[in-house]
Amino acid sequence: MSLAQRLWRRRPGALPVAALSLVLAFTAGTAWLMRQPAPLAGQPVVVAAIPEQAEIITSSTTPAEDGAPTEDVADDTADGMIDPNAIEISGGEEMDGSGAVQDLAPEDAMAPEKHEEAMIIVAPHRAMRAAPIVEVTEKSADGPLPRIGDGGQKPFDTYSQVTPMAIVQSGRPKITLVLGGMGLNERLTKKALDLLPGDVTLGFAPYGDNLQAQVNQARGDGHEILLQVPMEPVGYPATNPGPRTLLSDATPEQNLSALKWLMSRFAGYSGITNYMGGRLLTSEEALRPVLAELKSRGLAYLEDASVKKTRTSRLARELRLPVQHATMVIDADPSAAAISAALAQLEKEARKHGSAIATGSGLDITIETVAEWAKTLQEKGILLVPVSAAYKGRAT
Repeated sequence: MSLAQRLWRRRPGALPVAALSLVLAFTAGTAWLMRQPAPLAGQPVVVAAIPEQAEIITSSTTPAEDGAPTEDVADDTADGMIDPNAIEISGGEEMDGSGAVQDLAPEDAMAPEKHEEAMIIVAPHRAMRAAPIVEVTEKSADGPLPRIGDGGQKPFDTYSQVTPMAIVQSGRPKITLVLGGMGLNERLTKKALDLLPGDVTLGFAPYGDNLQAQVNQARGDGHEILLQVPMEPVGYPATNPGPRTLLSDATPEQNLSALKWLMSRFAGYSGITNYMGGRLLTSEEALRPVLAELKSRGLAYLEDASVKKTRTSRLARELRLPVQHATMVIDADPSAAAISAALAQLEKEARKHGSAIATGSGLDITIETVAEWAKTLQEKGILLVPVSAAYKGRAT
């Protein structure tokens, strides 16, 4: 018998070959699934429709008389307040801001029954990956810098919290709150992490110690991070935001060198926000190269309400930079009563416009007051969202 015939007779049967193929396919499929990103893995997001309680009328109850006054219900689906100067994403979804529900006359027997929007329950602390993430990081002599990845992935998207679509598309009023000054005082930063829900965005200054460790702890607790960049105020240098402040009379090269140093202090932020800036933000010549650098690095920009009549909106349109503007500083008067009043006004603004953005500082009284206020939002039907949610549906 020839060698070929002997090998043919010893060939494996069809059943073992099929079994081996099945094992290999299962192993390959398992390996592929383990490599897929699962941003909400282990983070429960529950959407539950709660039907209205039906009125029960028995012989012991008295129906309301005709014409009796009824309780007014606040309309939580007012026009969405989005910065009109922000840029629409090409091919993106357009959110309908009206959302108003037309009241039907009681005598209209054919009117459909109205239902409350489904209750939305989200885990208060949804952990995010530690930074820096190599795909969106540029190494420099000063430290890690954000960059757009080789596949087009932007630091804004990579470092933003995952906001469920049920929240993004909800008609409920939404509030974004950014508390700054983090990293300068480790005790206050730890207090903020201990007391505040993860959807409060934190602004870190570029001057503290152990900044990367503090930022990663905050991200681990679910907080989005912004970098606070010191910008020249009116009255500089008597009023000085800190080293490497961006100046209105500096050359573009000088300001960009300072900006890169500031951005290299830590990684993990999805955008930049101003610290002061009353003079720089009104100088179009000085501001343009700064905003262009943010655009080129895939970051968003948030401007607080401390400076009026800035040149940001016009330049943002020109550069196609994603930008939003806060409408108030909640602790301009740092007292519990004043902060509570500001938060109540913020709620009214969110109900009127659909959304509202405010900023504050990482002071003891601000952290404590915001922590107690945040506990009341669910029963009020208001959603607290990270800053990235304010840019959804806009160019980023």
